[in-house]
Amino acid sequence: MSSVLYDAQGPRAKRRNILYTALFVVALAAVGWWVYDSLSSKGQLDWIKWEPFFTSSQPYTTYIWPGLQNTLIAASLSLVIALPLGAIFGIARLSDHAWVRGIAGTLVEFFRAIPVLILMLFANQAYSDFTDVSSEVRPLYAVVTGLVLYNASVLAEIVRAGILALPRGQTDAAKAIGMRKGQTMTYVLLPQSVTAMLPAIVSQMVVIVKDTALGGAMLSFSELLSSVRPMSANYGANTIASFTIVAVIFVALNFALTTAASWLERKLRRGKKSTGAVVHASPGGGLETVDSEAATADHDRTG
Repeated sequence: MSSVLYDAQGPRAKRRNILYTALFVVALAAVGWWVYDSLSSKGQLDWIKWEPFFTSSQPYTTYIWPGLQNTLIAASLSLVIALPLGAIFGIARLSDHAWVRGIAGTLVEFFRAIPVLILMLFANQAYSDFTDVSSEVRPLYAVVTGLVLYNASVLAEIVRAGILALPRGQTDAAKAIGMRKGQTMTYVLLPQSVTAMLPAIVSQMVVIVKDTALGGAMLSFSELLSSVRPMSANYGANTIASFTIVAVIFVALNFALTTAASWLERKLRRGKKSTGAVVHASPGGGLETVDSEAATADHDRTG
């Protein structure tokens, strides 16, 4: 049976695909066995290496929790600053004024093109040379600065793309009822584009959480991943066990973020289906927003 996308497989193609699948499974099993044998021969799978994480709370309270706290602090600060900054630059790139578009576009393209690690290193050196920020908190400042500069530029492009993806008729309709450009952006374009932008914004949130590990690798920032080295040294070089526990925590944290964002996206979509807003001219000559369901009920009562 053929379709638009592909032709139906013949007997020879089916046999060939079965053979390829079998070879892939065998190769995957061989690689898995080699990894298992290598780790087992070096004692990394011995219970004594994993026991501290299942029988004691000390690894979590002494190493993991402080690192997780710093990761959450850096990621939260970066997100809180980068989101509005990215929205501002994204809207500025759509400005009618060429000089505003030029400045915003230059900044966005510049910081988007530089690796976030280099931004962190530059920020750390700048704080060291030109400010009196203490060396204890300087890594946090540098990590947050690098994450904000890079992710704000990426979020600016997400915002710009989300607004441009809306039908042109939305802007034309807003102009037809007398809305200014600021009102059109605030009440018409941004609310509708948020739902479309949410998956990309969540992906960037996950990137922010993971990129905090760069500060631990290069700036001695005490985040979650950097807790592996002292923890492994204290518990008999259980490197694989420590990395595995930290990886599971990262996966759980990012999964919680995506789950919460998916719930919010579904709620926003349901809200848009159940109700809407209608903009009417107020008696004073301005504009007022009236809930469509309430307006319909008033119309039914009056006639």
